[in-house]
Amino acid sequence: MVDLRSDTVTRPSAAMRRAMATAEVGDDVFGDDPTVNALEKHVAALFGHEAALFAPSGSMANQIALQLVTPRAGELLAGADAHVVTYELGAGAALGGISTRTWGSVGANLDVDLIEAMIRPAGYPSVPTRAIAVEQTHNLGGGGVIPLATLQALREISDKYEISLHCDGARIWHAHVADGVPLASYGALFDTLSVCLSKGLGAPVGSLIVGSAAKIAEARVLRKRLGGGMRQVGILAAAGQYALDHHITRLAEDHARAGRLAEALEQYGVVDPDQIRTNLVPLDLSKTSLTAPVLAAKAAEQGVLLAPMLPHLARLVTHLDVDDEGLDQAITVLSGILANA
Repeated sequence: MVDLRSDTVTRPSAAMRRAMATAEVGDDVFGDDPTVNALEKHVAALFGHEAALFAPSGSMANQIALQLVTPRAGELLAGADAHVVTYELGAGAALGGISTRTWGSVGANLDVDLIEAMIRPAGYPSVPTRAIAVEQTHNLGGGGVIPLATLQALREISDKYEISLHCDGARIWHAHVADGVPLASYGALFDTLSVCLSKGLGAPVGSLIVGSAAKIAEARVLRKRLGGGMRQVGILAAAGQYALDHHITRLAEDHARAGRLAEALEQYGVVDPDQIRTNLVPLDLSKTSLTAPVLAAKAAEQGVLLAPMLPHLARLVTHLDVDDEGLDQAITVLSGILANA
């Protein structure tokens, strides 16, 4: 079976499992787990921030960060297809009392002037804009990378209006490898970031919130309130540290395989290889007779798994558990289906 549904389906390698088995642990709720503490310190340093906090999931990390930068009844601006809007089950409103307003779905191709025009100042009766959230890389945008210049312009706007800027950096490691932008350069632009260890990097679980020492102290309280305080979590942190040490630079291999996959399927009119920047390959099926669920079902029958994202949008994701042989199988199966669509 070739599983291209997501880069979250990877399994820990033998070496990663050994790191987990030998991890020194303590009670993290008391701040006593040395492996967690070391991981948090390492990630904070990577992004040039004062502190970081380990969380069990990317959604929790995002929602904690959003509560840090958006007070209750404040407004968050984000893309209409942003993960914090589309895939976190309304958590911003339900848990943080956050009002959300969105710009049109453009993936990583942000219109900075449009975003600036959306900002509303404090004053009755409007809801004041308190923060902007962007996604790097962009999931529904096909793994698109927001250019550094665009992010710098958003930072300038945020400073101008005295609002915060959050990065959903679930796959920021991919952006770092694709564009060569140092992680610290990304970190300098954001008040808060969430970064994921289980997408692409191959850890079994875990994300971190990154920010100032004051914000992370507050984040620790919010994490506990949300049920995310864990005990001997160094076993998981060790997997994350192994992933950071061994799996960042190899992401270029996933990008190359995604490019090869797109090039092979281009002839069927479902993907433009020039738009593939990282490890996500979106298939636009609108000009075929297939829907995404039908394509997924047909491919699964032949040993290839993919993710239906929208009725006519399917997603393929390359990752460390897909080698060249698996990619060749996927190309053969998908080509056979699309050729008859």
